[in-house]
Amino acid sequence: MDRHIKIIATLGPGTETYEAVKELVESGAKIFRLNFSHGGREFFAKMVEIIRRLEQETGLTLTVMQDLSGPKIRTCDVGLGAIEVNKGTEVLLGTPEKFEKTDEPFICLDIPELFEGVKVGDPVALSDGMIRFVVKKVEEEHLIRLEATNSGMCPPRKGITFPGTKTPLAPLTEKDKKDLATGMELGVDVVAMSFVQKPEDICNLRAEMIQYGRRIPIVAKLERTAALECLDDIIAEADGIMVARGDLGLELDLAELPVAQKRIINACNEAGKPVIVATQMLLSMVNSPMATRAETTDVANAILDGTDCVMLSEETAIGRYPGEAVRFMRKIAYQIEAFMFESGLTKTVGDREKEHPSTFLAHAAAMLAGKTDAKAIVCHSTSGATTRILSSRRPKQSIYALSTDPVVRHFTNLSWGVIPAEPLDVIEDHQERAEVFVRQCPDFKEGDIAIVTAGQPEKGKSVTQTNVVKLYEKLAKEVS
Repeated sequence: MDRHIKIIATLGPGTETYEAVKELVESGAKIFRLNFSHGGREFFAKMVEIIRRLEQETGLTLTVMQDLSGPKIRTCDVGLGAIEVNKGTEVLLGTPEKFEKTDEPFICLDIPELFEGVKVGDPVALSDGMIRFVVKKVEEEHLIRLEATNSGMCPPRKGITFPGTKTPLAPLTEKDKKDLATGMELGVDVVAMSFVQKPEDICNLRAEMIQYGRRIPIVAKLERTAALECLDDIIAEADGIMVARGDLGLELDLAELPVAQKRIINACNEAGKPVIVATQMLLSMVNSPMATRAETTDVANAILDGTDCVMLSEETAIGRYPGEAVRFMRKIAYQIEAFMFESGLTKTVGDREKEHPSTFLAHAAAMLAGKTDAKAIVCHSTSGATTRILSSRRPKQSIYALSTDPVVRHFTNLSWGVIPAEPLDVIEDHQERAEVFVRQCPDFKEGDIAIVTAGQPEKGKSVTQTNVVKLYEKLAKEVS
């Protein structure tokens, strides 16, 4: 049985050689994340070159995803060093000029606009949520008094968040714009946007992208509660979604995070948009060759929830066992997918989506594949839309996604169960292209049945919706 879940591996110091990336590919990773919060242009150029080389050598579609930093908010250093706090300790949070007027414990934040709208009782999280505070008093403009709700050390230059509040900072920073230019020059396939709060944020990134003459898919990273309030609108505007559990876990009460994950995945499945679950999936494998039982169950449950991709971050970027982490994740997928198919637990897209004829045909193709026990579904989809609808049906069979557009092929790589492939474009008829692919592909043996879907353009038109579903058998004389 093919593994349908897609594994994303973050590249970093632990996987910066050709041999290391090759091991990740052989272990099952097909999508590679370049985290632009760390590393420079030289490193990213080297990684893209290695991935493209491996693409040529293996014949696989390997997708490069650029992950923009977004407005990571950090405290500044006023020379106090790390401040030790205990539960109940009061500290001041203010801009640098306020520090000169006090001798109390002080945390500096040099972004005045973040103080706007902060009120008594609001939570504040420091150092990736390790230290938590509550606003006790607004002393004056750009100066608030916090009370610690737990104990620990507060070093300078650490991330700080105001959970539940809308940040006035735009998610596309000047650094992101420069990084986007680098990504466009290097030829990345997908861009992930951090700290999306509303659909307009995605439109702004797309407008920025157009000046480079490329329009590639955008994955919206959901890390703010504000994004959850307009979830459907963001899903409609974005090409894909990432459940970024690191920062989202700071914004929400941690007990609320599993439900948020399920709701986001459900909405993406309903809309036929690929969804990624990220952060701490196999974190113990950074330093250990074995994952914990809780991590193993977490990965399995994300797959059961209906995610298209599971992502490794530190595990492959700086971990000691990157290949083992990918292989173990693949092993979990093998077990849980077999259980899903045996138990009939695979999800299906909602009835409201069946109203469009091409969507109904995709639904019929998935159902036909199940009833005939077909080898696979072969979908010729110019835009990739039908492929994504087929994927959302979660058929047992793999979906071969044929498209002559490399942007489409690299993005369909993010959808569950999809194997991107390039058809022979010398053949004009899309249905015939799909049938020739079955005849020539060594994955199909004599007597294998493929369900073929295609959209055959009318004369004078280059694009159409899917309008053909066909049961196609590979005959003996066709064996190449």
